[in-house]
Amino acid sequence: MPKTDWNKAIKPLLKKYRNKKHPLDFQDRYQLMVMVILSAQSTDKLINEITQPLFKAYPSLEALGRATVDDLRPYIGKVRSFFKKAAWLIYNAQKLKEEKNIPVTMEELVKLPGIGRKSANVIMRESGVKVEGIVVDLHVLRVAPRLGIGKSDDAKTLEKELMKNIDEKYWGEFGMAVSFLGREICRPTEPLHEQCVMKNVCAHYARIKKKK
Repeated sequence: MPKTDWNKAIKPLLKKYRNKKHPLDFQDRYQLMVMVILSAQSTDKLINEITQPLFKAYPSLEALGRATVDDLRPYIGKVRSFFKKAAWLIYNAQKLKEEKNIPVTMEELVKLPGIGRKSANVIMRESGVKVEGIVVDLHVLRVAPRLGIGKSDDAKTLEKELMKNIDEKYWGEFGMAVSFLGREICRPTEPLHEQCVMKNVCAHYARIKKKK
């Protein structure tokens, strides 16, 4: 079987989802940073719901920096690891002070507690700056190995594999495009194969067809 030219193969996927906004319903970089920190191990739907009243009460980094963990409990107490995340948010708010000080480089973003490579990639992509990696969320972690672009079930390792197989010029859109595909089409169970723009190059689909 000939080796797949992934840079060519992903073009229909990129076309379908190009520039589509992240599902987190943020209005500015302050809100985005807070939401990506809260979203780890939580659904975007939950984060969108609970942060509306949070941002009314704390509309800026400066306001958030004056809060205590107990102050934040009524707003974000439902999220996993509430105590840690609340402490991270307050620390970051006190350290950065203003939205304009939120960094947009991988090196600086990952220095902030609660922000790993995935979150940093999301912040950079949504900020419109040149990305330095590929967003690997739970959807990408499931879908990319199905497609055959990478093999690892570890986010950091998979990101390295994807960065080798995909040209840098596509990094910013590719990760989120795969994520959207995973949310809408390539679901954990009963994926919608016939609706998938990647079915002709998908290793998982090829195996299923072979069994029939």
